[in-house]
Amino acid sequence: MTAEPIAAPSTVAESIVARPSTVVVPSEPVRHDPEERVRLYVWEVPVRISHWVLAGSIVVLTLTGFYIANPFLVPPSGPIMTDVRTVHLLSAVALLASGLLRTVWLLAGNRFARWSAFFPITRAQFLEIFRQAGYYAFLRKEIPKVLGHNQLAASAYVLLFFLIVIEVLTGFVLYGVLGIEPAQSLFAWVRELIGLQTIRLLHHLAMWGILAIATFHVYSCVLVDNIEKNGLLSSIISGFKFPTREEVLESRDGGPELLEEAE
Repeated sequence: MTAEPIAAPSTVAESIVARPSTVVVPSEPVRHDPEERVRLYVWEVPVRISHWVLAGSIVVLTLTGFYIANPFLVPPSGPIMTDVRTVHLLSAVALLASGLLRTVWLLAGNRFARWSAFFPITRAQFLEIFRQAGYYAFLRKEIPKVLGHNQLAASAYVLLFFLIVIEVLTGFVLYGVLGIEPAQSLFAWVRELIGLQTIRLLHHLAMWGILAIATFHVYSCVLVDNIEKNGLLSSIISGFKFPTREEVLESRDGGPELLEEAE
């Protein structure tokens, strides 16, 4: 028996009916684990440079400053003191340069570096100061969620800035007493206005204030890094933090747009 050939569809309608239909199944949206960690760029290069120059200059200024105030090598007025004063002055210039760079980046930096991150201009930022203080004092178990500076630390950095300004200005006045120009010509009126001993006292008090903030900064960074485990300490070297997706979305300075930038 010979098979009869299948007749081709004679019309367009028959052709459409004859073809097998293709069902398109819509794909489900990709679901991410909220606890998955992402690589987020937080601290830009100028922020990291100014941070380490500031830290190094504070250490050198403190050591040389202690020696200038209480020289323990003999003779105290010889070439050793001259060298120490020179190192002290150069470190002060480095401190000033890092401060100027960071000031510029208050206007040119990302959301974590701009001036709005440092001043409590919103109610949430203001209340965060007290919540963060309670956490540092072990009075609260929950730490405020933030990707950049928490508001208590940011307020401390504002105070640090003003202490550095006082330290630099009084330092130049004290250098003017030694007859060093242009400090002598520029700041002689300050010495006449408030007196040399008051200037020395302000210089020393500002130094102790700076050291207190630096100590608090190191303590808080180690504590938070140990709790959050998001690379806080290493971020000031690499620039990157590793928060969870949930932290990026729920942090005061976070948002879904940051997840698009994260790796």
